[in-house]
Amino acid sequence: MLVKGSNYLETLSKTRYVVFDKTGTLTQGVFEVAGIHHSTMAEAQLLELAALAEHFSTHPISLSIQAACRPAPDPARVTDVKEIAGRGVQAVVDGRTVLAGNQKLMDQFQISFGDRCRHMGTIIHVAVDGEYAGHIVISDQPKPEAAQALSDLKAAGVRRTVMLTGDAQSAAEGVARELGLDEFHAELLPGDKVDQVERLLAQKQPKENLVFVGDGINDAPVLSRADIGVAMGALGSDAAIEAADIVLMDDDLSKLAQAVRIARKTLSIVRQNIVFALGVKLLFLALGAFGLANMWEAVFADVGVSVIAILNAIRALSVKEYK
Repeated sequence: MLVKGSNYLETLSKTRYVVFDKTGTLTQGVFEVAGIHHSTMAEAQLLELAALAEHFSTHPISLSIQAACRPAPDPARVTDVKEIAGRGVQAVVDGRTVLAGNQKLMDQFQISFGDRCRHMGTIIHVAVDGEYAGHIVISDQPKPEAAQALSDLKAAGVRRTVMLTGDAQSAAEGVARELGLDEFHAELLPGDKVDQVERLLAQKQPKENLVFVGDGINDAPVLSRADIGVAMGALGSDAAIEAADIVLMDDDLSKLAQAVRIARKTLSIVRQNIVFALGVKLLFLALGAFGLANMWEAVFADVGVSVIAILNAIRALSVKEYK
């Protein structure tokens, strides 16, 4: 764990709200095509059109669609690619206009697609020349340690855990239910995440702090806005790591609860040392004023108290870890 300053450790000790990004933070960020549904053409053809439309995107979901399409299609068939932030992509493939993205993209172009898909996962809708062509279900599994990490945070005194994601409602609901999150919000744009954090900041008490945990470049504004921003160091973007106050170097979520415990123990030891040192010095100052303290007692009040404070501070090296 990299903590970029002692003030962040002090702020972390008062953590009561923890807000998570979903992809790459609570989940593994390894996407796979789990199914193709309601396709009006051959499934292989629908997957190929989506892969071509997403060919120039480096988003993990786009990469999973490209990986599932084998053999890889010729990108020379694609022209006029336009990425629509928070929604998807628009491209011309073999002279046909292809849209690939979430429900908001379909709504933007007024494309009807019937009932919401009941399959768990991220839904990528595909439309060709203004007509709905079907959708692809992308799965992303929670990290093995995520559920235990959330339980540890509760044990460490965190009152509320919240997940924010741009993924579909069904995908977010499945992860939130499996991990036992208190609250989740799906289908959010990067600006919407900031709005949700602002809402939570307004709800909390003055002496309570909010931590946001994320890994993507889109998380940088939220990491900066939260009381404490925590970035995933192994797979996180450079922008997220730069904007964060604390970095989990190995992306292990269980380290977050440990960081909270370290912060609280450290602040407790600091307060103990301050009270002890000032108390002893004031006592011997009063005794000296009445002529009741000798030189050796004065030495103890100075050097002895410092040694005891240092020995007490060494206890910060020992922090209980949850197994």
